[in-house]
Amino acid sequence: MRPTRSRRRMAVAVTIAAASLLTASACSSNGGGKAPDNAAPGITFASGTATPGMAPDGSGPTGMPGMSMPSSSAAAAAPAGPNAVNIDNFAFGPSSLTVKVGTTVTWTNKDEEPHTVVATDGAFRSPTLGNNATYTFTFTKAGSFAYVCSIHPFMHATVVVTQ
Repeated sequence: MRPTRSRRRMAVAVTIAAASLLTASACSSNGGGKAPDNAAPGITFASGTATPGMAPDGSGPTGMPGMSMPSSSAAAAAPAGPNAVNIDNFAFGPSSLTVKVGTTVTWTNKDEEPHTVVATDGAFRSPTLGNNATYTFTFTKAGSFAYVCSIHPFMHATVVVTQ
C-alpha cells in the first residue's frame, strides 16, 4: 500500500517536531537555556594579575622575576673621552654633548643588551650594537641632533654641534 499525501505530511511534521524538541532540550539541559560554560580557565600569575609583570592594581610594570628595571634616574657611566658617549644601564651618558663642526663622536655600548643610536631627523643611524661595540659619526654641520635607541625608545639624548 502506498502512503497517502496526508500521511507523508504527518510523518514530516512529526520528524520536524521531534528534531525541534531534541534541540530545545539539548540547549536547556544545563539550566534553562543558558549557553554552556566552555570558557577557558583564567590564569593568575605571581603578581596577582592575568598579565605577567603588571602590578596587581594595574598601575604599570613591575619587571620580570630575576630582572631589575632601570630607574628613571639611571645615568650611564662616564664616557671614555671628551667626544664619547657611553650606553650603560639603559641610558646615554652624557645625555647632552656639545662638540664643534667636524668632530667625530663615538658611542660605546657598555650594556649586556643590544642598543642602537638613531637620530630623530635621520641624520645618522647605527647598526645594532652588542656589548662593547662602538659606532662613530662625524658631524659636518651645526645644529642640535636628538637621538634615541630604536630598540628602547625611552633612551634619548642630544648632540649639540657648534661652529
